[in-house]
Amino acid sequence: MDKDWENILAVQRMQDYIVNHKQEEITLYQLARESGYSPWYATKIFKQYLGKSPFAYIRALKLSEAALKIRDEEVKILDIALDFQFDFHEGFSRAFKKSFGVSPKKYQKDSMPIPLYKPSPVKEEYITMKKIDEGILARPRILKYNYTTQIMQFPKRKLIFKRGKAATNYFEYELENEGLCQNVWGTLCSIKEALNEPMGIWFNSNYRKEGTSIYVQGVEVPLDYQGKLPEGFECIELPEQLVLIFQSKPYEEEDFMEEILDLQNYIRAFNPNELGYEWDEEGYCFQLEPQGERGYIEGRSIKCVK
Repeated sequence: MDKDWENILAVQRMQDYIVNHKQEEITLYQLARESGYSPWYATKIFKQYLGKSPFAYIRALKLSEAALKIRDEEVKILDIALDFQFDFHEGFSRAFKKSFGVSPKKYQKDSMPIPLYKPSPVKEEYITMKKIDEGILARPRILKYNYTTQIMQFPKRKLIFKRGKAATNYFEYELENEGLCQNVWGTLCSIKEALNEPMGIWFNSNYRKEGTSIYVQGVEVPLDYQGKLPEGFECIELPEQLVLIFQSKPYEEEDFMEEILDLQNYIRAFNPNELGYEWDEEGYCFQLEPQGERGYIEGRSIKCVK
């Protein structure tokens, strides 16, 4: 086992420990013990791979969870501060405003979109980038057929989204946003009026602007949505659409890229005419966040065959 991989696994163990004990007081000694390294070295590699010190990471997670409670529940700010291990109301309010640009009291009143912290498991990202570097994902694969399909009718609605420059997929979009996709995704997750979860979207020419990306990230909201738009985001109206949803079987988390590519290959070979439909070139395609326990989900717009 190489040193990089040992460090990745150590950081992943610390991430897992934080998730499983986030309602408790977590010490650097406990994280170091989970990592198998000294407190100094555990802190060093944690920041190296996640961009934050362990305590900055924990605070960002707690503030994001606290924000959702403030948004969705009738709670006192003081109670939330104490629930998330802040000793003082003032300290919680300062940290909240520093992270999200708004005080918790104002956020409770207005619930405007804010950049929630939504980190990815470091192990999955490392494995995926290693597979890309080694060309493993580009090798021919045996096409799977263990997918389910479902036709859904989407009503007229709006889409809040952020464009890229030339991105055609998530990884290019991440690079264009200088590693700030977590902020984009977190902001989309904070929109209370969202009809569904955030998604990655491939626009056709109907929705693109010259010099902008095919791939964007967005979330659908009701047609009468009049809320504040986050800086750099846009809102457009979407027509009523039929969508064919494809879903894979559950899979191991580190295999998510293989699952995405396998399902996309399956969709390319799929003929909707057999169901009495054809692809709707005026619609768009989307993917939901890959989650191993539910499988990978992707949707394509369709219309009845004339």
